[in-house]
Amino acid sequence: MLTSKNKKIGTLMSNNLDKLFTEFKSKKLNLPNRIVMAPMTRFFSPDGVPGQNVADYYRRRVEGGTSLIITEGTTVNDPVATPHPNVPHFHGEKALAGWKNVVDAVHKAGGKIMPQIWHVGMARRADEATHKDLPNASPSGILHNEKKIAEPLTTEEVENLIKAYAESARAAKEIGFDGVEVHGAHGYLIDQFFWGQMNKRDDDFGGDQVDRATFAAKIVAAIREAVGEDYPIVFRFSQWKQQDYEARLATTPEELGAFLKPLADAGVDIFHCSTRRYWEPEFEGSSLNLAGWTQKLTGLPAITVGSVGLNNDMMSAFKGESSGTRSLDDLGERLDADEFELVAVGRALIQDANWPNKVREGRMDELEDYSPKSLAELV
Repeated sequence: MLTSKNKKIGTLMSNNLDKLFTEFKSKKLNLPNRIVMAPMTRFFSPDGVPGQNVADYYRRRVEGGTSLIITEGTTVNDPVATPHPNVPHFHGEKALAGWKNVVDAVHKAGGKIMPQIWHVGMARRADEATHKDLPNASPSGILHNEKKIAEPLTTEEVENLIKAYAESARAAKEIGFDGVEVHGAHGYLIDQFFWGQMNKRDDDFGGDQVDRATFAAKIVAAIREAVGEDYPIVFRFSQWKQQDYEARLATTPEELGAFLKPLADAGVDIFHCSTRRYWEPEFEGSSLNLAGWTQKLTGLPAITVGSVGLNNDMMSAFKGESSGTRSLDDLGERLDADEFELVAVGRALIQDANWPNKVREGRMDELEDYSPKSLAELV
């Protein structure tokens, strides 16, 4: 861990965080507080199978005060879904047995947990992944710069992928997870269907912005059919892409509302709205962030995420840049204003499993700057 000289004593002093530690109640999900562990990719599951170390990792976050764990991305049953052999699968007997152990550990500690199910699509680098001889899956076989490097998925292949998501969600319910999150953000497969630069299809899965949401909406609908009406479905989306930080799916609230409607109608219960910095407004003329607009437009609970407790965004960490601590006062103000219902914490919680308890107890002087580390140190 970091030494005391790295601590920013007093910089996070906040007196208006009471709501962060109140119960969240919805028709399908009840939590003792509003802190969610954001999904953060790790490479600790050899051959896609999570071991006891993964169970211990998530258990420690619950013991530290997190109410809901959303796991690292776990891949659906498609040979080119995964970016790396050590990223966990969410299919197959061994992987699901490993996840059952994780669920039991989290529940025993008093927490709740959902897997994030995922397909990386064109973001897969074959030289680092399994099945190196197979082409990547994508809506149109083109990169964000519109360079074609593969054939598009056939309609039949798209339908098979929809079934793969539903099968993973069904497995999540069967082994005891408390819900499921669908990863539709950050330029991965579902997001590639959303993004006009990568989706040039002329069938039901292409077209305008609303039509390009068809793939995701059919995934959600298939999951809803597989898990029933009472099982929570969370959907994560973003405007930005790892390929283009300035990319936008919607430039106005009206466009955002039109984009979200088919997803909500298909069965999403909670939207997880990924931004690089949660305090930045989404559209001119309003201080609402992406989660704020999403909750306002859909009437559904939203999770905000993006550099909570830190002053530098996640992508800067990939460049080796540290992040200082940042006041949580505005977070409390936004919660009190009912802008969003839940708060996902990523790097601050990965580095310090006890971050929620320290905040709840007012131990702000113990919160630390974030320094990028090797994944092996993040326990």
